[in-house]
Amino acid sequence: MEEYTNELIHESSLYLQQHAHNPVNWVPWSKAAFERAEKENKLVLISVGYSACHWCHVMEHECFEDEEVAALMNKYFVCIKVDREERPDVDQVYMTAVQLMTQRGGWPLNCFTIPNGKPVYGGTYFPKEQWMHVLRSLEHTYRNEPQKVFEYASELSDGVQQSDWITVAEPVKPFPEDKLPELVRRWQQRMDLIEGGPANAPKFPLPGNLEFLLHYGILEKNTAITEYTNLTLRKMALGGIYDQLGGGFSRYSVDLLWKIPHFEKMLYDNGQLLGVYARAYRETNLPEYKRVLDQTLRWLEREMLSEEGGLFASQDADSEGAEGKYYVWTLPEIEAALGENASWFWSLYNPGNKGYWERGQWVLLRNETWEEFCEKHPAVTVAKIQDQLDTLLHIRRKRVAPATDIKCLTAWNALTITGLVEAFKATEDHSYLKLALQQARWIRVYQVENDFQLWHTRQNRRSFIGGFLDDYAATIQAFLSLYQVTGNAEELHFAASLCAYAVKHFHDPQSGMFYFTPDSHDLIARKMEINDNVIPSTNSIMAHNLLTLSLLTDQMEYEAMSKQMLQNVIDGMEQYGSGYSNWALLLLRFQKGVCLLTIPETAEWNVFRKQSSPFLLVRYSDNAEATVCAAGICSIPMVHVREVEDYLSNLTLIKMHSRRKDSNPPKE
Repeated sequence: MEEYTNELIHESSLYLQQHAHNPVNWVPWSKAAFERAEKENKLVLISVGYSACHWCHVMEHECFEDEEVAALMNKYFVCIKVDREERPDVDQVYMTAVQLMTQRGGWPLNCFTIPNGKPVYGGTYFPKEQWMHVLRSLEHTYRNEPQKVFEYASELSDGVQQSDWITVAEPVKPFPEDKLPELVRRWQQRMDLIEGGPANAPKFPLPGNLEFLLHYGILEKNTAITEYTNLTLRKMALGGIYDQLGGGFSRYSVDLLWKIPHFEKMLYDNGQLLGVYARAYRETNLPEYKRVLDQTLRWLEREMLSEEGGLFASQDADSEGAEGKYYVWTLPEIEAALGENASWFWSLYNPGNKGYWERGQWVLLRNETWEEFCEKHPAVTVAKIQDQLDTLLHIRRKRVAPATDIKCLTAWNALTITGLVEAFKATEDHSYLKLALQQARWIRVYQVENDFQLWHTRQNRRSFIGGFLDDYAATIQAFLSLYQVTGNAEELHFAASLCAYAVKHFHDPQSGMFYFTPDSHDLIARKMEINDNVIPSTNSIMAHNLLTLSLLTDQMEYEAMSKQMLQNVIDGMEQYGSGYSNWALLLLRFQKGVCLLTIPETAEWNVFRKQSSPFLLVRYSDNAEATVCAAGICSIPMVHVREVEDYLSNLTLIKMHSRRKDSNPPKE
């Protein structure tokens, strides 16, 4: 095939660079692309994906690398390639359009629009013949029935704009006490009580779901939910979805057993799962959970850390043109590498031939923990298992590795900071806090302007694309978490300043919710994220941030804003608990109450820094006394650590949170 080069060659995105030598005349997202479509009277193709997307690569190979297909696309369309991780705002708008048209979505996302950007047709993956039929049909209709196309585009755009309309609940009412029990009861009908996770495949690790269920099971003393959550965490940690050699979770498993992963690794999954496993470790002290934390930390430091201190976005599923090739093993490879240890190792990491995948290859996975295996095999020790893993990891690192997308996204780094802080609190290992502070410094140095405007991404020593709500919501959350373990008032001030910026530029006073894009947006619609997914919705994260800030900074209007946001979504959320899990956690905070512990900044009070949680906030003052405020009552000032420990141990978590106005504010 003739060598081609298109305008994407000048882009920094790995995903766009991967398409820079397609025969398709791709252009990046820009106003100029739509102006050209208007001038040439052409439809626009907006094709969205990301570098770790397997099916994006498949469609590229089948369609976009094909000269016959490219000739059609170049003749009749202006073709725009979009990295959804760089432009989640574009992805949201056109994903909504495709979902309205087809009732399904995913990536690759392909949406056709008229020259002003209003959508007319779309879908996800198309094989070559079907894709060519779509191209010809659209061109024919546009040439022969343009008015029909423009009318449909207008109607569909109205649907996109209206899809996020929020019914404002007025006045704010007391939250119903039966909402969460009913939500959990319905949710349980869709839980896999044998393998954990949802009772359907593919299985995604959904950190927000697990986070809520962990807290709910403990606070409501619901042993069934606690057991289910720990079952899920155990099965994930032992399964093929977890990289048993190198640490870190793949994006999802294609089966019900957490066995065969879709091998790409995403920072946002792993950053959040650090927090979930940390919370579970605090409750159970299980070595398996700590092993997940430690291995994932080492993976982040070894493979995902930029020179500047940010963490890379993702690692691909494919290497050398094959999915999962980097991660799988044959039995002869294991025997050659481990010698006399191969037999027992194979029985541990391929029990009952469970890990078999295809073409004589196996995914490493387990049915039992190291401790359980060693108890049955006295000659095998935990240290000996680790030695074999180190040997195999050393060999694996000589293979051709999947591509790493080296852009550093503010939101995903911030999610990881929060997870690392939780891991530090659970383990008291300062390695986690060190990396969290390194990432926080990266954000402060590279990703924020003087007026507290954030940048969305950074790559090749350049920060670009103005921040979206996910950047603000996740970063506020991260710095609030950091403040509570470091006592550094600058971190609280930074979080509060970012929140003020977000309220000014993203908040919709009419609905009480937040738009995903700032008031300077240039798209056909401003979207609002409401439903929680693999990443909790930006509105639910902001609602948590507002509640937390109302306590830490005495800005009680933020509590009212948080209540209003929850009230707007609460009706009917029990019908789809997994899609409202972070909202459910917020409701649990309001109903159980949030304690505010104000302590001196001196070293002897450091014992409380690891105690912070959604239900116990820690703030610092320059007084020599500590107070605890909960359920409308603040304690008398206490001067001894033991007094506070005794006071907290006698508290029950708690009804609606409230406190006296004279409680000590943090030192600025």
